[in-house]
Amino acid sequence: MTAEPVTDQQHPPAALPATVRASLSPSRAADFKTCPLLYRFRSIDRLPERPSVEQARGTLVHAVLERLFDLPAGGRTPDAAGDLVVPQWDRLVTEQPELAGLFDPGDDAGTAEFLRSATALLAGYFAVEDPRRLEPAERERLISAVVDDELLIRGYVDRLDVAPDGALRVVDYKTGGAPREAFEARALFQLKFYALVLWRTRGVVPRVLRLLYLKDAEVCDYSPDAEELLRFERTVVALWQAIEQATVRQDFRPRPSRLCDWCNHQAHCPTFGGTPPPFPQRAGAADPLRDARSRPATPGADE
Repeated sequence: MTAEPVTDQQHPPAALPATVRASLSPSRAADFKTCPLLYRFRSIDRLPERPSVEQARGTLVHAVLERLFDLPAGGRTPDAAGDLVVPQWDRLVTEQPELAGLFDPGDDAGTAEFLRSATALLAGYFAVEDPRRLEPAERERLISAVVDDELLIRGYVDRLDVAPDGALRVVDYKTGGAPREAFEARALFQLKFYALVLWRTRGVVPRVLRLLYLKDAEVCDYSPDAEELLRFERTVVALWQAIEQATVRQDFRPRPSRLCDWCNHQAHCPTFGGTPPPFPQRAGAADPLRDARSRPATPGADE
């Protein structure tokens, strides 16, 4: 699929209907499905989270793949991608100084190994795609739509390809290994979220939802239809209603799973003997449209 090269300019946000009173991203929706208490910690308490090496590596690889398409088609080679790794990491550390704390001062070997591991993931990308044959229509684009008159759903798409006949392909890069069925369902949930937004805003059901697993050089394609997206829309609305009910009752319970191994908030979780902080008194009065983006997701979850 090809289209005119994308620019860095974002479309100006459309005015929201006065009825809209809340927003939901695929990451936060997946948090609630995975563990309601995790949703509370991230979206209501807004507890800080330590960046991890895996998250930083995912962020770096996403940044390199985004910038790769700034190059002329013929220049999008593995060597060119590798040349982007260090400058993109330097940019990320400048913009997010907390990333510098991932490695001890003077740990040049640790930093070098980290950069080599990111470059290895890029090799996995070139094993499944030839970027010289692609001209993405959009990259790292925030898309949004209103459903049920009251809920704004939105998220960042890694890449959107548009064919000459107008068909859409949504592409998401995953820097972890190809997951088992349960984790793949979570990844497809994220892509269906984007597909629903595109269908509601552009009137086109994406032909393909594509997951690129760079570590294992695997591709997972899925083709939704309008009836499936309509059912998914009802699922998203029901999920938000459950979040609202939990907020009113101040009742977000933990749901232990293997993903707890990557959770930053075990010290506050009753499952691990912790105590959640007092529920914010003005949680319901906070900006209902503030649903911060979190990229990349916890390794083993979205990744």
